[in-house]
Amino acid sequence: MAEFPIDRDYLVSALSDLVRIDSVNPSLVSGGAGEARIAAQVAAKMRRLGLTVTTLEAVPGRPSVVGRLKGSGGGRALMLNAHLDTVGIEGMTDALAPAIRDGRLYGRGAYDMKGSLAACLAAVKALVDAKTALSGDVVLAAVADEEYASIGTAEVVRRIPVSAAIVTEPTELDICVAHKGFVWLEVETVGRAAHGSRFFDGLDANMRMGRFLARLDRLEQQLRARPPHPLVGPPSLHAPLLRGGTELSTYAASCRLGIERRTVPGETQAGVRAEIEALIEETRAADPTFTATARCLLARSAFEVSPEAAIVRAVRVAATRRLGRPPALIGKPFWMDSAILADAGVETVVIGPAGAGAHTSQEWVDLPSLETLAGTLAGAATSFCGVRDP
Repeated sequence: MAEFPIDRDYLVSALSDLVRIDSVNPSLVSGGAGEARIAAQVAAKMRRLGLTVTTLEAVPGRPSVVGRLKGSGGGRALMLNAHLDTVGIEGMTDALAPAIRDGRLYGRGAYDMKGSLAACLAAVKALVDAKTALSGDVVLAAVADEEYASIGTAEVVRRIPVSAAIVTEPTELDICVAHKGFVWLEVETVGRAAHGSRFFDGLDANMRMGRFLARLDRLEQQLRARPPHPLVGPPSLHAPLLRGGTELSTYAASCRLGIERRTVPGETQAGVRAEIEALIEETRAADPTFTATARCLLARSAFEVSPEAAIVRAVRVAATRRLGRPPALIGKPFWMDSAILADAGVETVVIGPAGAGAHTSQEWVDLPSLETLAGTLAGAATSFCGVRDP
């Protein structure tokens, strides 16, 4: 496997350009700038590298950009995946003014994950500069909306077929082969509105939700007591949202409870829904006045890939050469776009840079780790896509 020198000046310049652009996800922050401007910037950078560029819009005004470094044919296609959007910048000082101190670049998105996108661009530049004759295509996907509903990667995977993908979310240069998924549900209990003085007419939906919550609390404890997944730990749930009633003097006619259930590899949306339905039935059996319904709001699968998968082996060998040691195989407790790719049958692995401050008021990425990541991506691409004999 060839070693590829990384143009550090290009890497830092590209990252600085990206951080300067406001790309706050408008689904998270009302009035957020979205991805249009940064997508145009990334498309221009891709074209300057000689890539064929396609823009996809799952939703108008929310573009993802895909650049293709065409191979000669006969090899496997590999996607490098990074997202364009960021969370909000409220409370940050100079969020869009990249600053370099002690080998770190500070700014919103530097770590999550404009640094990774810059590393992907630098990796492709290294392949182009070395005139590498790849057999398969390298596809660079800069996607929209990862921070909310992942409409970008979902659209890309529908439109752009590849054999494997490297998602470049931050991992501190370890190799992530598993992460949790989630199911968002809403349970609604039904009461009967009446004046607070008319207890014989009223039926309090909030009180009935309390009876359901007691059972949900027991389920939460049972989940955390289950044998943990070796890389991501046990499943869990919490109840972050509760809304019921209209005023103090009126019996609540309805109460709605939002539930987030974190899943581990092997669990399904149907299984999670069945657990909640069972609690509803238990509560109804104990209280004939109890009426409730459950619905799923959004579900994303957990992710797991075999350490022996071809893309994992390619990344591990390339990372070992750059690091001088084998990277650890790890799991993450949060969800990533890797699960969408894996669900579509794309062999997927996750590796990204070191840093800190994702979703906080001080975010930074370690620049040497980005250089290592770019070299790893370039090396993995040659191994996985194949190189044409001269």
